[in-house]
This record gives sequence, C-alpha cells and structure tokens, in this order.
Amino acid sequence: MEYLLQIQNIVKKFANHVALDDVSINVPNGQVFGLLGPNGAGKTTLIRIINQITGPDSGAVLFDGKQLNPNHITDIGYLPEERGLYKKMKVGEQALYLAQLKGMTKSEAKTKLEYWFKKFEIEGWWNKKVEELSKGMQQKIQFIITVLHEPKLLILDEPFSGFDPINTNLIKQEILELKEKGATIIFSTHNMSSVEEICDHIALINQSKKILDGPINVIRDTYSSNLFEVQFKGNMIAFTNALWTGYELIDQRAEGGINKVKIKRITKHTTNDLLGAIIPHVQVISINEIIPSMNDIFIDKVNQINQPEPIKVNE
Repeated sequence: MEYLLQIQNIVKKFANHVALDDVSINVPNGQVFGLLGPNGAGKTTLIRIINQITGPDSGAVLFDGKQLNPNHITDIGYLPEERGLYKKMKVGEQALYLAQLKGMTKSEAKTKLEYWFKKFEIEGWWNKKVEELSKGMQQKIQFIITVLHEPKLLILDEPFSGFDPINTNLIKQEILELKEKGATIIFSTHNMSSVEEICDHIALINQSKKILDGPINVIRDTYSSNLFEVQFKGNMIAFTNALWTGYELIDQRAEGGINKVKIKRITKHTTNDLLGAIIPHVQVISINEIIPSMNDIFIDKVNQINQPEPIKVNE
C-alpha cells in the first residue's frame, strides 16, 4: 500500500504537558482517513504539525516519500474547525486572494471559483461581505477555498459544523467525489456516524497516544461482540433447546407472532451451524450479526484507557 503521509514517532511537549507521545500513523494514498479522539487528545497538535504551523520535538513527517518541507504547502488544503475568513472583506475578493496564496493565478482562481459558486448555487454571494453570511454559508465558502487548488492532501477538521442536514449531505458527497478524483483526505471529527459513512481507515488518539488504527472494516470485525439477532416463527422453547450450549440467550420478545431474540455465540460454531440447528425446529425469518458501531468502539477503547489504576494496599 502506498502512503501519501507518514507520521513517524512524533513527540510534542508544551511546558509540562505531553501533547503527542511517540505517535506513528500512515495515511494511505487516495483514501479518507478518520482522525478520532476526545477533546485534548492531541489531534489538533498533530494537524498543526502536518500544516507546519508548529514542529515536533522529535520524530519525522514524510509527505509523498519526502521530508515535509515548506514547498509542500501548496499540496495541502486545510479547513480548520475555527473558521478564519476576514469578515469585512467581500466573499469573491477574499476567495481570490486566498487562492493566490496557494499558488494559483488570479484568472485560474476566478474560473474555478465561478465553477464552484455555480455548483453550490451561491453565485449571488460574490459581492456580499463575509459578516453578512450565516455560519453555514461561511463554512461553504471556506470549504470551496480549501479544495480550490486541488491539493493532494485535504485536512478537514469538523467540516460539517454549522451545516443543516441537507448541506451536510452535500459536503459528504463532495468529499467522496474528491476522493474518487484522487485526493487523500484526513477527516477529524467527533461525529461517529459520519466516520462510518465516508472513512476507509481510522486512527484513534487518546491522552497523547495512538491507541487504535487500521481499516475501518477490519476494526469493526475485530471488535465483533459475537451477538446475533434472530427473527423466527415457532415455539420459543424448541428454539432455545436447539441452541445447545454454543449460544447464550440474551434477550427475547414477541411482536405480531414473530419471535425476536438476541443471542451470544460462546463457542467457535459458525452461523451455518446455528442455522442448521434451528431450522428443523422453527421457521427462520432473518438472522443478523450485530456489528458494533464505531461510536461503540470509540467509547469502549477510551473508557479502557481512562480507567484509573487500582490502588494497591500493602498487607
């Protein structure tokens, strides 16, 4: 697998606070990479290092196989959580100015801005001052400015902040379209449902350390709880007897003549083994493995790390 960004053993301290403690992350080329963690975990510090706003105390950052350097600024687009538009400037004037800072010519920037303004149906905003726009409108403008120069790497920090559901969906589709065109995207958020929808890989940082990373489908399979929901028609006792000792009945209820049960697999039996055991006794309507959500995994891993050490008492 090719990596656009390689973060190697990064350490960053501020006075007596360790912001990043030996963090290593590889961001695959052309994919959406979720950067997750609670507030204060170290995500913002890592983003600032990638953007060369600050430097690490030790470790290295490689961009496209080369040591990260000031020339890479034009290859990176950054949408910060705290918006940074000049409120007194007109929208079009400001967009042109910021595009030129990223190395675009004025004519090239104007052509691409006209395309994006038409795509987002905001042509009438060109001569408005930023302060006249709502938070969501300002966010649209800043998103356009971030992607305008078609950088290799996009860093989006809480990109859906301030958006209603319709515009949130619009930006999600744009992110996926940018990925299809070859962009690599770091997506920093607390919104776990968004992570599941658009991310290919994730890394979870907590208390300055990386505690989990990998392809999102592999992580969800790894943290499978071996829980299944089975819906069937027939005798509940016959179903229970058919489970042998390989499954534990967790929950049961009946709705409209259909039994809905939750069971936990406690042996190495397969789903086919389960079906083979119960089909002779009941009419199976459906069987689904209950896969934990990224939100469940996120909370579980953070709680594990945050649990206080037990107090040892000398006997």
